[in-house]
Amino acid sequence: MRLADRPLALASADLPGCGGAWREPEDFYVEEVPAYLPSGEGEHAFLWVEKRGVATLELVKQLSRALGIPGSEVGYAGMKDKHAVTKQWLSVPAKVEDELKRLELAGVAILEVKRHANKLKTGHLRGNRFVITLRGVEEQAEARALAVIDRLNERGLPNYFGTQRFGVEGDNAQRARAVLRKEQRAPRDRRRWRLLLSALQSQLFNEWVARRIEADRWSRLLGGEVMLRAGHSNPFVCEDPATDQSRLLAREVVLAGPLYGPRMPWAAPPALADDQAVLAEAGLSIEDFAGQGRLARGGRRAAAVFPEQLTVETVADDPSALRLGFTLPPGSYATVLLAEVSKATV
Repeated sequence: MRLADRPLALASADLPGCGGAWREPEDFYVEEVPAYLPSGEGEHAFLWVEKRGVATLELVKQLSRALGIPGSEVGYAGMKDKHAVTKQWLSVPAKVEDELKRLELAGVAILEVKRHANKLKTGHLRGNRFVITLRGVEEQAEARALAVIDRLNERGLPNYFGTQRFGVEGDNAQRARAVLRKEQRAPRDRRRWRLLLSALQSQLFNEWVARRIEADRWSRLLGGEVMLRAGHSNPFVCEDPATDQSRLLAREVVLAGPLYGPRMPWAAPPALADDQAVLAEAGLSIEDFAGQGRLARGGRRAAAVFPEQLTVETVADDPSALRLGFTLPPGSYATVLLAEVSKATV
C-alpha cells in the first residue's frame, strides 16, 4: 500500500504546472457556502465568524470554555484549515447570546449573530469557496493553469482525500492496517480508533482512484461499475456501459470509488476486479472491516468532482503570483486541485 505522503496520480500529469506555493494564511482563503441561512428566530444562535490561525475544533473548545457550555452544544457544518483565513457558521444555544457581545478570542472575529430553530450540524453546507494565491510561479503560469483547468472541466478533478486526512505524521492509515492485520493493538480510545480506521478507508479509496488514472481508465467505463447520479447519494451498478459512458461525459453520473466496509456496495464483473485488487494489495479482506461494527460501515464516494466558478488571474502588483478561485463540494480538498495546477506537492 502506497504511503499517504507519496504523490498520487494526477488527471493532468501530461500538462506542465504553474509552480509556486501559498505562504501566508492570507494566501489561503476559505468561505463556507451554507446549505441555508439562519431565519432570525429559534433556540439557537448562529455565529458567522472569520478566523486566522485557528482550527475549527480549537474554536469549538474556546467557545465552550468562554461561554460555559459543553463542547457538544457548539455546532458547525464543516472543518476548516488552521493555516488559513476562513469564514464559517457555528451555532450555540441562544441562552448565551448576550455573552457573545463581550466575547474576545484571539484570531477570531464574530461578524454576525442570528437566531435559528435548529443546531448547526456536520454536513449542513453546500460547499466551500476558495481563493488561493500561489507565489513564485513559473513563466506563463496563467496559461499553464488554464490548460489544466480545461482538462479538469472535461474529465473531473480526482476526489482524493487530502494529506491532512492521514494525521500529522501521515501514518494513520498504516497504523490502522497494522491493527487489522493483528500486527499491533488498537488504541483504547474509541474516537482515536475511529479516526485511524477512517484514514485507512480514505487511503484505500485514494489507491482505487490512482489505479484508474494510471490504467488510463479515469473517464472510461467498464461494465459493472458503481456510479452515482449527479446530486444524489444512492449508488447504482452500471448495466449499460455505452449509455452510461455518454452520461458520464455529460456529467449526469460519476464513478463511485469504494469506502471499504460491510455496507459498501460492490461493483459487478468486470469492474469488480478493481475493488478486489486494492483490498488484496493492502493484505486485507472485507471481513477485517466487518468486525469493527459502526466504526467502519463503508459506502461509496464520488471518484471525481467538478470545481465551479473557476477563475485564474495574475496578481496585479506581483507578476510572480497567481490567484485561483474555485468552489468545491463538501468533503473535497483544495490541496488536490492545487497539486494538479501547480504540479508541486502541497
